[in-house]
Amino acid sequence: MIWKVYLAGEIHTDWRTDLQKAVERLDLPIEFYAPVTDHAASDDCGASILGAEPSPFWHDRKGAGLNAIRTRPLIEKSDIVVVKFGEKYRQWNAAFDAGMASALGKPLIIVHSEEFQHALKEIDAAANAVTDDVTKVADLLRYVTLGKL
Repeated sequence: MIWKVYLAGEIHTDWRTDLQKAVERLDLPIEFYAPVTDHAASDDCGASILGAEPSPFWHDRKGAGLNAIRTRPLIEKSDIVVVKFGEKYRQWNAAFDAGMASALGKPLIIVHSEEFQHALKEIDAAANAVTDDVTKVADLLRYVTLGKL
């Protein structure tokens, strides 16, 4: 079985690439999915494709709508959802993805620093695993996919 893993959350570090390389080294049967990680493209896709908006609300609404066309089906077809909350910005989109995955009954792995423990307590409570170290996610995935420590 090839496991499908969606990588949600912060887009300001290379955590996805690092995790994918670690999974490749472990030779795990995993296919990864992710949102668009080019911040400007993600923010501006709606206005760039559908036309400019004078209102920041509608500019953002168009982008969110287009991004959802990508993210929702990918989360729905994933076997596991990994959500990383980074140090930069408030990541409401990451929280939304975690909530959507939870509502769909998807197993959740949450990654965040200890400083966000209180703020993310409800998300952590819905998760199957919570860690503050993205390098541990590859080990979690090895155990889940191969049954090996």
